[in-house]
Amino acid sequence: MPGGVDYGELGGSLPAIASLNASYSTTISLPSPHYMLVPPAERKVISDVRRTFCLFVTFDLLFISLLWIIELNISSTIWENLQKEVVQYNFKVSFFDIFLLAVFRFLCLQLGYAAVRLRHWWVIAITTLVSSSFLVAKVIISNLLSQNAFGYVLPITSFVVAWLETWFLDFKVLTQEADDERAYLAAVNAACERAPMIYPRAVSDGQFYSPPESLAGSEEDLDEEGLGRRAVTSEEKEYVRQGREAMAVVEQILSQEENWKFEKNNDIGDSVYTLEIPFHGKTFILKAFVQCAAELVYQEVILQPEKMVKWNKTVSACQILQRVDDNTLVSYDVSAGAAGGVVSARDFVNVRRVERKRDRYVSAGMATDHDTKPPHSRFVRGENGPGGFVVLKSSSNPSVCTFIWVLNTDLKGRLPRYLIHQSLAATMFEFMAHLRQRISDLRSAPY
Repeated sequence: MPGGVDYGELGGSLPAIASLNASYSTTISLPSPHYMLVPPAERKVISDVRRTFCLFVTFDLLFISLLWIIELNISSTIWENLQKEVVQYNFKVSFFDIFLLAVFRFLCLQLGYAAVRLRHWWVIAITTLVSSSFLVAKVIISNLLSQNAFGYVLPITSFVVAWLETWFLDFKVLTQEADDERAYLAAVNAACERAPMIYPRAVSDGQFYSPPESLAGSEEDLDEEGLGRRAVTSEEKEYVRQGREAMAVVEQILSQEENWKFEKNNDIGDSVYTLEIPFHGKTFILKAFVQCAAELVYQEVILQPEKMVKWNKTVSACQILQRVDDNTLVSYDVSAGAAGGVVSARDFVNVRRVERKRDRYVSAGMATDHDTKPPHSRFVRGENGPGGFVVLKSSSNPSVCTFIWVLNTDLKGRLPRYLIHQSLAATMFEFMAHLRQRISDLRSAPY
């Protein structure tokens, strides 16, 4: 085998990597106290933060109007100046166009975010771009700066207010409403008198809780042979619980593939999808076809995460903090910067659960805490929701496989959501490029 990898020995070296406990397969777990929310109340037609934004947009129009009216009263009567600036409009000396620019922002933003209640930034992007371009051209070409103080005040005020509106919508309105939406969906699920589901449709207990048959034996077999490492302390048991929770969510995401929303693909054919999940928000899913045996990807991506930094340029550090049991470990990861350095490096503490199934290999994880790695001022501490890596075997051709990466992450900080989403998709494609290069290097390596 190229690269000197003996997959038979690989499978035999991990007898302890087993499936979920048999008892867990048949027992419905109750939601954690964090999710025990009160039944949802009636939702408002327009959120409080959006109403505040609309008030600020109205303030923009009124304030610019007030400044213009004051300017009209400086040198002569208001009617004479109206005649001069409106009827006899001249781009180089009139302030009337700055007032019209404020009216343009008011109409567009109120229509888009109050009447239609859009949840996207494209409307305010247009108004801010038009306002900024027009004001810069106005200052360069016109003679306003030589007239009076309002030649400075009106353009600067209009420019600043337009960008304040952009900041308020992107960092406050859209972010807060996304959080409120997740909280509402969580309340809806928690109010149901049944086990919590990550997707609002009925599935059987077996579909959600019973994974495919494992290649390894049962826990009882491991105990008798003395091979299994078991969680002992309450902290270790909590890590195991978190790993199982992440595994259950990943399994459910895989079963809901028809609900994945296509986002983009690359020239190689790798595709990125998204899925909105209550409790956790938008989840990104990379699906790629890889021309190598599933065991090779399993070894490089799942079994040896601490060695991934040698070939995966999207990760700058990975350290195993604790091996809890034969299926569960806690790791510390540091991501490389993204989006050309706009998104700085983040560090994460994750619990991971690894399982070998008959038709797939799965590594599922989520954010956790560990005493040895508290938050550090050097990095912004990110937080991962349930996600992980899945390697699907091919039933017809053992030399190919399908790789799936489920990514749900909160990078924290004060970054615009659209920038985060773009950087995540780009990072996933970059990861696949590094993985394919790694596979190519292993194949070309001497025996």
